[in-house]
Amino acid sequence: MTTGLTRRALTEHRALAALATPLALTQLAQVALTTTDTVMLGRLGATALAGGGLAIVLFNQLRTMGVGLVTAVGNQVAAAVSRAETTGGVDGGSARDEVRDLVRAAVAVATVAGVLGGLVMVGFGQLLGWLGQDAEVAALTRTMLVTLAPGLLPCLWFQALRQYSVGMRRPRALLVITLVSIVINAGLNLLLGFGAGSWPGLGVAGIGTATSLVYLLTFGLLYRAVRRDPELAPALSLAGWRASAPTVRRLLRLGFPIAATYGSEAGFFSVVALVMGGFSAAALAAHTVVNQLVYIVFQASVGASHGASILVSREWAAGRRDTPARLARTALTQGALIVAAVAVVYLVAPGAMLGLFLDATDPADAAALVVAGQLLMVAAVLQFADSAQNIGVGLLRGLDDTTGGFRATLIGYWLVGLPVALVLGLPLGLGPVGVWLGLLTGLTATAALLLARYTRRLHRP
Repeated sequence: MTTGLTRRALTEHRALAALATPLALTQLAQVALTTTDTVMLGRLGATALAGGGLAIVLFNQLRTMGVGLVTAVGNQVAAAVSRAETTGGVDGGSARDEVRDLVRAAVAVATVAGVLGGLVMVGFGQLLGWLGQDAEVAALTRTMLVTLAPGLLPCLWFQALRQYSVGMRRPRALLVITLVSIVINAGLNLLLGFGAGSWPGLGVAGIGTATSLVYLLTFGLLYRAVRRDPELAPALSLAGWRASAPTVRRLLRLGFPIAATYGSEAGFFSVVALVMGGFSAAALAAHTVVNQLVYIVFQASVGASHGASILVSREWAAGRRDTPARLARTALTQGALIVAAVAVVYLVAPGAMLGLFLDATDPADAAALVVAGQLLMVAAVLQFADSAQNIGVGLLRGLDDTTGGFRATLIGYWLVGLPVALVLGLPLGLGPVGVWLGLLTGLTATAALLLARYTRRLHRP
């Protein structure tokens, strides 16, 4: 009996790793785009890093919410395929038609979200002067937002096709495409941001434009790859206008809470970025750097979260009720091991990590480096809670429970985390470190609420 359980656990570890690894690597490759942007902004100076970094935070806020709207597509596709396999009709026309309709609905939702999100980015840039930001930083943020806004639409189209590929458990093309995009993004950043020959480049505007162009390119490459995949091509359709209204409503019913959950977390970090900007440009630059490092590591748990979510959807749709609990333990273990390894690097070589973004020999970066070093120590612990809460959201999504995650983030981030961050950072005088301790508190509370809800759902009749 014990041997059977051990074998089953190993099988589930391998199944999750096989799906989560390419997803995590794809996430890391995608984050490398904004990481490259952040590095390039740092070469333009601490002020450019603060302004452009704030724009990236706001862009990620809207991008993340848009991704949330189409994330459920992967779970719905996986469930449709699992039901067809269970009844012996995986290649049947009805299953293929259902999946095709889901893809069309995802494209329709992504299109509307991309257009509206781009308009919000441009409009929000005009409000920065009223939010206590330095005038020069606010001007650079507006410039970056205007150039990043057009890239949101192809970015969300890419995500719609990505979720389809993941739901079909065919994510490998994603990794190759995103790796290619990193190289192209770096080249375009250098060309458009810093110029070539006698051309001086566009600075912050050039870096934002390069990123938008890369998002368009990656969508085109993924579409081409999906069209050439014999398992994905039959149900591929970008005709969003032909999606059935009930399918669109179903995606929105599931997607709005996911978007709100993602937006709640991203909004929490966005508000924290504004608070850090209120301390000083150096504090905002330090926050931008450490937040980017945390965001990079976060992608490993995103892979585990998405992988576990898809596997839970398949097991739940097939009527197998005992596997999801084991999948949760497997995903949490894999996420914690990765985060622990990174935490050791933070503690042993903080200078090497921060030196990727800030120059220790530059007096303008000196103040930012001091603050960043303090925040990095908090981040070493914070990432455990961040990984657990992200996996918790994915596990609940596998059970089609998308509202529970949103409620948990409202309580954990906004009713617990933000008040603690403000109290520690301002009245108690701990400054930027106090704010990040509030982040840690909010993420821990959210993780506990999400995992408790998942456990209750599994034991519900």
